[in-house]
Amino acid sequence: MEITIDSSITSKIPDFKVGFIQYHHIEVGSSPQMLKGRLQLFQESIFFDLHDKSVTELEGIAAWREIFKRTGKDPNRYRHSAEALFRRVKKQNYLTTINSAIDLNNFFSLQYEVPIGIYDCSGLKGNHIELKVGETGQTYTGLNGRENSLENLIVACDGDGPFGSPFVDSDRAPVGEGTKNAVQIIFLKPSLSKEESGKLTKSLMDMFIGIHGGEGSFEVVGG
Repeated sequence: MEITIDSSITSKIPDFKVGFIQYHHIEVGSSPQMLKGRLQLFQESIFFDLHDKSVTELEGIAAWREIFKRTGKDPNRYRHSAEALFRRVKKQNYLTTINSAIDLNNFFSLQYEVPIGIYDCSGLKGNHIELKVGETGQTYTGLNGRENSLENLIVACDGDGPFGSPFVDSDRAPVGEGTKNAVQIIFLKPSLSKEESGKLTKSLMDMFIGIHGGEGSFEVVGG
């Protein structure tokens, strides 16, 4: 599968880039105790770090709020997924375990301060993913159970149209215990160099495979 970035994004954010990982023959299940423990301890650490600080002061959170502004999406109304996670933690509404893939996704989203999406390939159509800015009238039913407006929002599209975004993903390709093949999109900070982006993406892939088995390949696109 290949991923490309449309000019509707790069014309507004020339240094926009993503990490793209493809996984094959993975086994998703309940999270190992190691991951559960690390996620809990990390959230507690973030809670204390945010005691006298606003979530929007964090570099990654601020960078993605700025990206939303540049594409025309109000970041106060539409908070990107990493900011939403941090706001939960700041309220001590800690994330509960879902499955090994989602828990690890959330862990790295908190660590890197950026949105990260993971999708079951069986729910996607075709061999091409395009990242673009959503058009007027486009919507999808999200994992939040609501119909979400995609206008001016960065979206990931396959042969059937938009299925994911750094705001909330659609309910079309969620990763669960039956998932064997998946793709992951790391919505990187534009300020990261290509080299730093590659190291970060590979680190995530290696830990994911360490927990889920299977094989993986990665690339950094854009920037």
